[in-house]
Amino acid sequence: MSRAATAMSALALAQPRPQWLPRGKTAAICFSIDDVHPSTSQDAYEAGGDLAAGALGRLAQLQRRHPLLKATLGVTPDWRLDSLVPDAGLLRRLPWIGRRVPWTRQHPAGHFRLDRHPRLVAYLNSLERCEVVLHGLSHAHTGPHWAVEFQDQSEEECGAILERALEIFHAAKVRFVRGFVPPAWNAPAALIAALARLQFEFLLSARDIRTEISADAVTAMSGLRHVSLIYPEVVARHGLVHVSCNFQATSSFERAVRILELGGLLHVKAHIFKAGGGHRMLDGLDELYCNYLDLLFTHLDRHFGSGLWWASVSEVAARLRGASA
Repeated sequence: MSRAATAMSALALAQPRPQWLPRGKTAAICFSIDDVHPSTSQDAYEAGGDLAAGALGRLAQLQRRHPLLKATLGVTPDWRLDSLVPDAGLLRRLPWIGRRVPWTRQHPAGHFRLDRHPRLVAYLNSLERCEVVLHGLSHAHTGPHWAVEFQDQSEEECGAILERALEIFHAAKVRFVRGFVPPAWNAPAALIAALARLQFEFLLSARDIRTEISADAVTAMSGLRHVSLIYPEVVARHGLVHVSCNFQATSSFERAVRILELGGLLHVKAHIFKAGGGHRMLDGLDELYCNYLDLLFTHLDRHFGSGLWWASVSEVAARLRGASA
C-alpha cells in the first residue's frame, strides 16, 4: 500500500466505525442505475432492451474490470414515457386542465410492461452481482412535473401503485429485492408510509452532488432533504433504510475520496441511457462514463485496498436494519 493509501486508511480508522460496516471495513461503495426497462435502440432510446449489445453489456464489461463491483438496477415495470421533453399541446396551457393531462408523449399502458418482455427478464436474472429494485410503476404523471410519479397521492393511492408494480414483477418472474427508487427521486411522506407498511427494506431518494462533504452533511438537492449525505439511516417504521446518492459523472475523485475517508458510503449514480426522447442525461451510462468509472474504481481500490467494502444497497440496508433491531 502507498504512503498516501496508508494515511487515508489511518484517517478512516480514526473515525468511529458505523455499525453497518462489516468488521475490517472502513468505508463502502455502492453503484445504482435508474430507468432500466425494455426499450431498444429501435425505440426513442435504448434502456436495457438490447441486452448484452446495449448499456447492460457496458455494465457487465465494467464489472469484469472490477470483480468486486455490485450494482442495483432500478427497473420500471410499465414504462410510459416516450418523449422526455414537454410537447406543444394546447391543453397543457389551459388553467386547471394543464395539471390533468400528459405534458409529454407517452406509450400506451402495457407497451413496455416487463412481463411481456421475457428476454430482458431472463437477461436480468442472469446478471451476476446485480440486484433489481422497483423504480416506480410507469415513471409518469400528468401535469408539468411529468416524470415525478409520486406527487400528491394519498398513502392508500401510493400503496395501490406499489402493489400493482409488485404484481408485474411477480408475473414477469424477475428476481428482485425489496428496495425502491422513486422516479425523479421525489419521496413524499405518503409514499414513505406506504413503503414502510408494505415492508420495503430500503429507499434511494435523496440525490445531492453539490453539498460539501463532511461527517454531519445533510442533503439539500433532489428528493428527501435533511437526511445524511454520506451515511445510511433508518427513516421510517419497520426499519426502512435510506441511502443518499452523493456522486455522479460530473463529480470529482476528491469528492469520492473524502466520503470514504470519513467512513461513509459512496453511492455512485447512473442512468441506463445517455440520450433520447429529446433529452441528454449527464450521468447516462455511455462509453465515456464507463471509462470515467473504470478510472475512479481503480483509483479507489489502490488507495483504500481491502478496507473498502464493495456492497450492494440491500447488503448495506440489511446490516443497518440488523444493527437497529
